[in-house]
Amino acid sequence: MDRLTALKSIAAEAGRGELSFPTNVNATLKLQRALGEPDCHIEEAARLAQAEPLLAARTVAIANSVAYNRSGNDVTNVRAAVQRVGFRTLGALAASVIVRQLASEITDPALRLKADQLWAHSAHVAALAQVIARRVSFVDPETAMFAGIVHEVGGFYLLSRASSYPGLLDGGADEWIEHGEVAIGRGVLLKLGVPVAVMGAIEALWNGMRALPPETLGDTLLLANDLAPVSSPLLERPGATTPESAATIDFTTGAGTLAQVLAESAEEVKSLTSALM
Repeated sequence: MDRLTALKSIAAEAGRGELSFPTNVNATLKLQRALGEPDCHIEEAARLAQAEPLLAARTVAIANSVAYNRSGNDVTNVRAAVQRVGFRTLGALAASVIVRQLASEITDPALRLKADQLWAHSAHVAALAQVIARRVSFVDPETAMFAGIVHEVGGFYLLSRASSYPGLLDGGADEWIEHGEVAIGRGVLLKLGVPVAVMGAIEALWNGMRALPPETLGDTLLLANDLAPVSSPLLERPGATTPESAATIDFTTGAGTLAQVLAESAEEVKSLTSALM
């Protein structure tokens, strides 16, 4: 099967909802749904988070990051961490675990490197989106971080299936963009129960349309994507913004500029990125 046929086959499966997930992903999906129940209280949320070691560790790390730990007092247990970050951030962290689990069964070294780079890219985008939302576009920062975490989930799914389709990732990004990015990405996002507003923001990213200064969640996500110092290994489009050219993006926002906001928030971005990694 050639590369284009394989991409179309995977995209068709995703469009029909016929997604092949590792067992641990399905377990974390159940946990994520339980966290979203309106009658889920903090004791239950902490218990559910502790049942998944990676989620527990990441929740405590985020709670102790500069963005959430304004007082400088570190928390040392999951319950206190959940209380500090809130249920919405906990849901975003559960999504980050799911995204990582999609690549958990990749054994091919080259695919593993791509998966690691894709997650480094996603973590940077999530951290930047949170800060840009809070200080520039004034959209909900937790939603922006969540959008950054899941915006490349279709790429992770593609990597998880690549070993079954030799040559799937050979060549450039044009066929993935044209025949796989939207269909596969949308299928996986629907499977994860991603809210409509976040789906719309990610689709705006796929379309490459944004305003400067950013006004919407989609604008925020696209700007964070452009500013991320680690690029996606799947979407290196000809003419796309590079880390070097992104450094020249600047505009007036409030009493300062984007460059000033990013400089002032550098420690927050670094801390959030590290906690997500």
